[in-house]
Amino acid sequence: MNPVAKSRTYKMILVALFAALIAVGAFIRIPVPLVPFTMQTFFIVLAGMLLGKKLGAASAALYVLIGLVGIPVFTQGGGIGYVLKPSFGYLIGFIADAYITGALARKVPQPSLGRLVLAALAGSVVLYIIGTAYFYFLSNYYLGNQVSVWTAVLYCFLVFVPGDLAKSLVAALIARRMIPVLQKNSLS
Repeated sequence: MNPVAKSRTYKMILVALFAALIAVGAFIRIPVPLVPFTMQTFFIVLAGMLLGKKLGAASAALYVLIGLVGIPVFTQGGGIGYVLKPSFGYLIGFIADAYITGALARKVPQPSLGRLVLAALAGSVVLYIIGTAYFYFLSNYYLGNQVSVWTAVLYCFLVFVPGDLAKSLVAALIARRMIPVLQKNSLS
């Protein structure tokens, strides 16, 4: 196999692997009011850190696409009708999260632990802005469930901050060790 095809195959395998990990993360969850706490965000930021902005976002997009075609990989099933669930904004946010995390984390060849954590947190902020806004607008203006801005921010963002801080740190510790391995195997 020529080196270009081998590299392309290697990248496709990693994108598919992370899409699968994100799907598994949907089922590792703690129920909280409105939106469940899952391990998906851990795998999203890890995908961005390890695969970079384009491939990390591709793995999140692949996960979303798989769920939208009807395979039940989302926390509450799958299918195109999922776009009408208030939590769908988080799925859109996953793609942005992986992209931003990857863009910030991989701006330098050997990112520091601090850079990786900050990249994960920056991506997570964008994820929660998109997810909370989608939840608020869909709940209030489509579903007719009146939700205040404070309630949306509390249950769609603030409740997740402590867990995301811990997940970001663990993902950064793993990425700090794995990035040189991936670079050695020609994934830039």
